[in-house]
Amino acid sequence: MNNSKNNNFKDKTILLSHGDGGIKTGELINNLVIKYFGNNILNKLEDSAVISNNLHEKIAYTTDSFTVKPVFFPGGNIGKLSICGTINDLAAAGATPVVLSMGLIIEEGFEVKYLEKLFESALEVLKETNTNIVTGDTKVVEKNSVDKIFINTSGIGFIKKKINISPLNIKPGDKILINGSIAEHGLAVLSSRPEFNFKTNIISDCAPLSSLVNEIMDVSDKIHALRDATRGGIATVLLEMSDKSKTNMVIYEDKIPIKKEVTGLCEFLGLDPLYIANEGKIIVFVDAADADKVLDAMKKNKYGKDSCVIGEVTQKSSLNTVLFKTKIGTNRILDKFYSEQLPRIC
Repeated sequence: MNNSKNNNFKDKTILLSHGDGGIKTGELINNLVIKYFGNNILNKLEDSAVISNNLHEKIAYTTDSFTVKPVFFPGGNIGKLSICGTINDLAAAGATPVVLSMGLIIEEGFEVKYLEKLFESALEVLKETNTNIVTGDTKVVEKNSVDKIFINTSGIGFIKKKINISPLNIKPGDKILINGSIAEHGLAVLSSRPEFNFKTNIISDCAPLSSLVNEIMDVSDKIHALRDATRGGIATVLLEMSDKSKTNMVIYEDKIPIKKEVTGLCEFLGLDPLYIANEGKIIVFVDAADADKVLDAMKKNKYGKDSCVIGEVTQKSSLNTVLFKTKIGTNRILDKFYSEQLPRIC
């Protein structure tokens, strides 16, 4: 990492001139961005990063934008979230993340000390996942043009030849697994907003899941599909996977891990935890024959200690139905929400 200019950034707030491509832009990039993310590729500061690898058959590429409000919330911030989100999208394709880009849209007046905190959090995830930011872009806009800062991250990962992850592979009999309790991210963000006038102990589950995915891939070649359950929660993921695979599924309320405080807050606010965003949860569809060993591998990972089986794929069908069996023995057909319950949560 290039630390030669670590202490040369003197401005206390971001100015419009930091985004105009001139001297101030150079100061921001060289003395702040490179300070945190510098490496032999990014340090070239070229318009495109050239990555070579001849050992893999397939390359996964993804991009995502983050506009979370507020930018700091219990368990994370927009910096950590932006890296975790892209890492998890690549992992859900069966890819090992390699390099990322980061695009910043910063509001004039945003304090540099907060920008550094976001970068510190992002850097922790990059180190944990052994990835680097190798290219990016920065724009500064007038005050009140955006809400403090928006971030776009893109990522590239390599997929080993033997891996074939796709909703089209889902088949009747597959078990449906999840790596822990749900709905914490959306509620953590909601509880941080000024209009939310009481305290909770709910913390976002924001986390990078590439290590967990790599470990379950190592123990089974019968994992058919993966999906990280972000906006729209686990219900939306299951509905999408049912639709793409042309199958019916059933999940069980008493099998889905939900913390008591999450359940209580959802009941108080009239929210359905099945549709609330997560940022550290992945749904796994695996052949029943390998479900136990995949579950064991998930539980050994620090992000999967509370993993469990929540349902199964029942049959091929053009109806694409996800049946929710409640604790009291009734059945409910899950449906897509017209709009998000909680906007600006990622």
